Order: sequence, then structure tokens, then C-alpha cells
Amino acid sequence: MQPFIVIVIILFIVVTLAVSTIKIVPQTEEYVIEFLGRYQTTWKAGIHFLIPVVQRIVSKASFKEQCADFEPQSVITKDNVTISVDTVVYFKIFDAKLFAYGAENPLFALENLSATTLRNLIGEITLDEALTSRDTINAKLKTILDEATDPWGINVSRVELKNIDPPHEIKNAMEKQMKAEREKREALLQAEAHQESVIKKADGEAKALVLAANAQRDAEIAKAEGQAEAIRKIYQAEAEGLQKLKEVGLDRNVLSLKAMEALKELGNGQATKIIVPTELTKTVSDLNLVGEMLGTNAKK
Repeated sequence: MQPFIVIVIILFIVVTLAVSTIKIVPQTEEYVIEFLGRYQTTWKAGIHFLIPVVQRIVSKASFKEQCADFEPQSVITKDNVTISVDTVVYFKIFDAKLFAYGAENPLFALENLSATTLRNLIGEITLDEALTSRDTINAKLKTILDEATDPWGINVSRVELKNIDPPHEIKNAMEKQMKAEREKREALLQAEAHQESVIKKADGEAKALVLAANAQRDAEIAKAEGQAEAIRKIYQAEAEGLQKLKEVGLDRNVLSLKAMEALKELGNGQATKIIVPTELTKTVSDLNLVGEMLGTNAKK
């Protein structure tokens, strides 16, 4: 029975030593190895064998991009306003050895360095500039942190000001200012809309008056042209009638005889006053003179 127990103990020791000896490094990670307290090598991804007692794993570094969300910091601006700033830092480890030996606690050091640098940057600008110049602050903070963390094996890829929180009374004043600005813009928009409406209305009325005047002018022109055309046609008809009379041989004497016949008919009527045209009187005188010459007139 005792030999069996001894064998089990020996197998347990062997398995334990084997498990503690065989190490598998995952992808995107590196292990820093020391031999008898001194740096020996850096294990890449894959299977490795660790010699117990004389070798040990000092640090495990992940090469994935990491995000450090630091606690809000109280910062005083150039115009003596205390604000609370929340910072987020994105970084990657590029050297496992530097990350293991560069700083005692690299993430804690990065947080404190970020806080002090942020205080220096915000202290040089006013509150309004801090609220409107986040991109500039982010770029400056990223440059400073990236240069300072190189000896720690850390590469700072991006820095963002997550939140800038001014005091409560400053918030109320800013809200009142924003409300006043919105009301001002609204009043300006309404005034511009009213002005545009009045201008368009006046323009429409002017165009309507112009169209009405043009229509009246065209109507009067058309009316005058119609009257002129009617008069022209009347005179043209009279001229054509006289031309026809002339063509059939009606001379002045025939016309005068016709006038006398018409006068006779008028004399047989009931009229008490007869107006004799001058031409007809002259014609009658001419006929009397011809009768005397021919001896046909009656003696008085």
C-alpha cells in the first residue's frame, strides 16, 4: 500500500512541475522573463517552458488598444472659474520590457500626468475658450502625454475631454445668455420674414398696376384702330360709289335734275319751311337762263 502512495505523490509532483513549467502566451500578449532576478527575455505568442525557481514571469503586456477613463479633475481657468473636467485616454503598449521597468505603476503615472498637464493647459485659457476649443486642448494634451510616456513603453493614440462641467451659477448664466440669443435670432427672423412679405406684396401690386395699365392702353389702341378702320371704309365706300356714278355717265346736269325732282317732292309735302341748298339754287338759275335763251320761259 505504501509504494502505491509514494508513486501517486511522485506523479502529482511531476504533473505539478510540468504544469508550472509549460506556459502558453496568447496572441497580442508578451511576457517579460527574469532569470535569477535579472531581465532575461521577452516571450512572444506561443508555447514556452519556464524553469522553476530560477525563472519567473515579471510582467504580462497586452498590445491591444486600451481605454483609461480617469476621474474628473477640478481645474481653474484663466478667468478664475473652477470647472470639473473628465478625461479619457486611449493608449497601446508598444514595448513590454519598457512597460515592465519604465514606471512602478504606468497607468497610475499616466493618470497623474494627464491631470497635471490638463491643469496647465486649462489654466492658460478662459472658460469660453475651454468650452469652444476642445479639439485644440485634445491635440495638445495628446502630444504631451505621448512624448512623456515613451520611456514607459506606452503610445498615447488619442485623448478626449469627455465632459466639462462649470459651476451651477455659471450654467444658469450661460442658459440665460443662450435663451436671449435664441430670442434675438427669432425676432430677427420674424422681422426679415415680415420685410420680405411686404416687399413681395408691394412688388405684386406694382406688377398688377402695370398689367392693368397695359391692358387699358391696348384696349384704347384697339378701339381707336377700329374707329379709324370704320371711317376709312366709309370714305372708301363713298369714293367707290362716286366712281360707279361716273362710270355710268351721270354728269353734273343729271345730278342737278335729280336734285330738282327731290325738291319737287319736298314741295308737295306738308312742310312749311324748305331749305334749298346753294348748289340747287345755282342749278335752277342756270336752267332759267337757258330757258330764256330758248324762249321757253313764261312771261311775267
